[in-house]
Amino acid sequence: MVKLKDIAETTGYSITTVSRALAGYKDVSEATRRHIVDIALSMGYQPNAVARQLRSQKTDTIGIIIPAHDSRFSDDFFSELLMGIGYAAAHNGYDLLVSAQTSSDEMSAYQRIVGGNRVDGVILARTRRSDPRIAYLKEVGIPFVVSGRAAPDEPSDFPYIDADSQQGIYAATRHLIQLGHRNIGIVLPPLDIAFTPYRLMGYQRALLEANLPYEQANVTYGDLRRFGGQQAAHALLTQRPQLTAIVACNDAMALGVMQAVESLGLRVGADIAVTGFDDISVAEYATPPLTTVRQPIQEIGQRLVEMLVHIIHRQPLEHPQTLLSPTLIVRQSCGAKQS
Repeated sequence: MVKLKDIAETTGYSITTVSRALAGYKDVSEATRRHIVDIALSMGYQPNAVARQLRSQKTDTIGIIIPAHDSRFSDDFFSELLMGIGYAAAHNGYDLLVSAQTSSDEMSAYQRIVGGNRVDGVILARTRRSDPRIAYLKEVGIPFVVSGRAAPDEPSDFPYIDADSQQGIYAATRHLIQLGHRNIGIVLPPLDIAFTPYRLMGYQRALLEANLPYEQANVTYGDLRRFGGQQAAHALLTQRPQLTAIVACNDAMALGVMQAVESLGLRVGADIAVTGFDDISVAEYATPPLTTVRQPIQEIGQRLVEMLVHIIHRQPLEHPQTLLSPTLIVRQSCGAKQS
């Protein structure tokens, strides 16, 4: 390994001058710095990344915290989002710090990585109502971007990328209505999730346009997991046997809904139509394949990193708030022919 002493002997300069030249200090003339750098590189010198970070106060790392104690963050959506984030982070020369939050003391995890200067910026996922994470990151002034908007009655005064939840659930519900369904249930996410009201609004809009009544008894809530969807659908179908279709607000819960349908001796796609949201990788291979609303999860992860890198480097964002149009993917779980 080439050391500063070796470069000093070759160039004829002192170790101090060589060190300051390689560090880019302005008290070394540009001609001298360039001469030392050229010789150092020709000798195979590799700059010390840690030393660079200390000088620049940069870590070349972006962070994301996984609430490991919260099962709502353990689904396949989050895994695919992380894949996109990880790929783009590496492509942009950043390390990705994925920190697991193992207790309900959420803010201590953020204070640990942000207050400890371990990251240059943070990515948040799955916004919640009055999200304390956003308030904290604003307060400390660290760059951050968000996968998801605030709830409709709260300001989305931060950079985000989101899929249009209202439009997506509207499209799924409208499709079921076009197939002839008049009694349609819905399994919503928890009330504290910011996108929950958007998805309810999409469902209500489709019913209203079709002159179908909105009935609160057809609405239930799950925990974004498969088992939660199964429990919610089993109770809903038991109490509302007239239902012929169920809209689940994410694919994990939709797969659980399908299990509940089968456990009641009914057939998915024939007796009860089922739709989801996300188009995670397993949706296409479910039995029967799941009709769902596709959002480009990995692409969102990649674009979030691109936005964050711009903010870290204090470059203006062309689109600091991006709302993507999701796509309805028709498969056999709704009883229609697969597209």
